[in-house]
Amino acid sequence: MVDLKGQYNDIKDIVNPSIQEVIENTAFINGPKVHEFQGNLESYLHVKHVIPCANGTDALQIAMMGLGLKPGDEVITADFTFAATVEVIALLQLTPVLVDVNEDDFNINIEAIKKAITPKTKAIVPVHLFGQCADMESIMEIAKKHNLFVIEDNAQAIGANYTYTNGTKVKAGTIGNVGATSFFPSKNLGCYGDGGAIFTNDDDLAHTIRGIVNHGMYERYHHDVVGVNSRLDSIQAVVLDTKLPRLDDYNTARQEAARKYNKAFEGIDKIITPKTVSRSCNDICDTCDCHVFHQYTLRVKLIDRDGLVKHLNENGIPCGVYYPIPLHKQKAYLDERYNESDFKVTNKLVKDVISLPMHTELDDEQIEFITSTIIKFINE
Repeated sequence: MVDLKGQYNDIKDIVNPSIQEVIENTAFINGPKVHEFQGNLESYLHVKHVIPCANGTDALQIAMMGLGLKPGDEVITADFTFAATVEVIALLQLTPVLVDVNEDDFNINIEAIKKAITPKTKAIVPVHLFGQCADMESIMEIAKKHNLFVIEDNAQAIGANYTYTNGTKVKAGTIGNVGATSFFPSKNLGCYGDGGAIFTNDDDLAHTIRGIVNHGMYERYHHDVVGVNSRLDSIQAVVLDTKLPRLDDYNTARQEAARKYNKAFEGIDKIITPKTVSRSCNDICDTCDCHVFHQYTLRVKLIDRDGLVKHLNENGIPCGVYYPIPLHKQKAYLDERYNESDFKVTNKLVKDVISLPMHTELDDEQIEFITSTIIKFINE
């Protein structure tokens, strides 16, 4: 699904000496290299504060802790996503409220958000799924109207742009009160272990979060807030800092691979290729830079999806089903308040989606082999 070795071979002459430098200097935790990466990422995102942490799940949890959400507060998020998003809500004894998504872009549905708001609602967590921004302009309007926090789950969309209706562009993860991302190795910007970060333009919130990630300390052995131990180590920081100047090129390569996939599947009625939806042009387009294709996810019609997965695996082609079970049906998050009629799109997507290999090293020969193998299965 990803070619981390190929990507490493392209940067090893830079990253290897950088890792060796950290080892020799022995500043392994929260060292100068972490602060360098933090500053460079702030400049790239045009955001005031980046607070690195240990992983993307921690980033979400710490963001919610920093906002001061209390047990019982309701937090609205998407039903069709990875469990980490709802997991941290439950861990903090907040009340997760799962809602349906859009069929075109898989992102959280605006009307479903509106319907789910109650007097106990305190926050919305849009997930920029598979690399494309949710409709943040509408979400921020809702949040302002109801005095809600917005926490962007940007684990899959680092580097994506969001374009407002007036043409203004901003980076995904920097629009809400706070954003959270993951640097898991397979992400568009990934390290060689675990890592994450929190973004915000709010000075006070940033100060609070900096204490939370370090056991609640601003001064050693003085614990001013309840905190956790969640810090990015220096070796991961130098890997990320090596990749950061290449992130736009990495994303461009993914977008080009997606266009080639789309071209190969043109005219095949049983395959629905990923849609890039931009509110700024009020249409579905293929030229927007709002999708960075963390995953290239198809929907299939009148096809045995699981049979296709088996066929691809038999031909040595990796693929993934993200996600096979909706969160509202997961044992850990069952809730009698949920009505199946409110999850029509999600319940359909889990049966239809399949993700194909997507990474910066994909070449034309690989794409041709993958697409021709799928087309052969459809035509048999």
